[in-house]
Amino acid sequence: MVWAVSSRRTYSLSRPLGLGFITRPPHQFLSLLCNGLRILRLSELCTQPRAMATSSSSSWELPLVAVCQVTSTPSKQQNFKMCAGLIQEAARLGACLAFLPEAFDFIARDPAETLRLSEPLSGNLMGEYSQLARDCGIWLSLGGFHERGQDWEQTQKIYNCHVLLDSKGSVVATYRKTHLCDVEIPGQGPMRESNSTIPGPSLGSPVDTPAGKVGLAICYDIRFPELSLVLAQAGAEILTYPSAFGTVTGPAHWEVLLRARAIETQCYVVAAAQCGRHHEKRASHGHSMVVDPWGTVVASCSEGPGLCLARIDLNFLHQMRQHLPVFQHRRPDLYGTLGMGQLLS
Repeated sequence: MVWAVSSRRTYSLSRPLGLGFITRPPHQFLSLLCNGLRILRLSELCTQPRAMATSSSSSWELPLVAVCQVTSTPSKQQNFKMCAGLIQEAARLGACLAFLPEAFDFIARDPAETLRLSEPLSGNLMGEYSQLARDCGIWLSLGGFHERGQDWEQTQKIYNCHVLLDSKGSVVATYRKTHLCDVEIPGQGPMRESNSTIPGPSLGSPVDTPAGKVGLAICYDIRFPELSLVLAQAGAEILTYPSAFGTVTGPAHWEVLLRARAIETQCYVVAAAQCGRHHEKRASHGHSMVVDPWGTVVASCSEGPGLCLARIDLNFLHQMRQHLPVFQHRRPDLYGTLGMGQLLS
C-alpha cells in the first residue's frame, strides 16, 4: 500500500504544495505519526489541486525520484536482493531516478573484510546493477561503491565511488569521495575510513538527468559547504548525499546539515541513508529524506528499510533563486571565489 504525506504549511514566497510518498517493502504495515501533516491515499493525492506560484504543470507531470533506505550487511547478494526490490518498486511507481545510500553494496566488519569484498567497476556486482537499470528503465544513483581502482595493485586500497547509471545501464558519471571520515565520536566509536580508502582527486561536474542536473557527493562531504557551493555554481539543481550516518551524529546533525545545504545552495537535496544494525559492530541512523530549496523536508523515511518518493519542481527552484538571488549578492572581493577549475569537464 502506498501513502502520501502532504504538507499544508504556507510560506511568504507562495511556496508550492510539497508532496512526498512513503512506502514499505511488501507485506509490511506502514504507520505514520506526523505532527502537522495530513496523510492521504495515493488515489486521493492525484485529485488534490497543487498550489503553484507561477508553474502551470500538474504535479504528476513533474519528475518523480525515489530514495531507497536499506540496512546493508557483509552479504553482497543479500544486499543486492534488498536494493533490487526497492528499485523495482520505485520503477513501478513511476520514478525516473532512484537513489541508493553509501555502502549499498556491503558494510563489512573491519578494513580487511572491506578490501576482500571490494570489486572494480567492471566486476559482477556493477554488472548486475547495470542490468537492473536496463530492465527497469530507470536511472540509478549508486551512492558509495567500494571500488578497486586502476591503482589497486600498487596501493591495496579502494575508493568510495558514487556511480550514476542511466536507464540503459551505462555509467554516465563517477565521483570518488574526497573527504574521508576519520573521526572519534564519544558513544559511537572511532571510524578510520582512510585505513582502507583513498580520497578522490577531484569533484565532478553536475550531470543532466531526467529529474534535473545532479551534483554528486557522499556522506561526510555534507560537512563541507564549499563542495555544495561549487556544485551549485556549476549548475547543480539537485545535490545528493548518500550516507551511512551513525546513531550519535545522526539525530544531532543529519537533518540540520541537509536543510542547511539546501537553503544555502537553493537546490533540492536528496539523501539516501543506511539504517538499523548492520552487524555487531555498527548501526546507522536512517531517516532518508528529500529537502526542497526552501529548506522544507518534502519526503522522508523513518528507521527501517523502505523508500520515499518526491516530485522535483524546477520551476519552484528557479523562482526561489529569482526571489532570493544570493549568488548574485556574493562578495568574492571580500572572501575570494571558490575554485571552479577543480571540477571535471
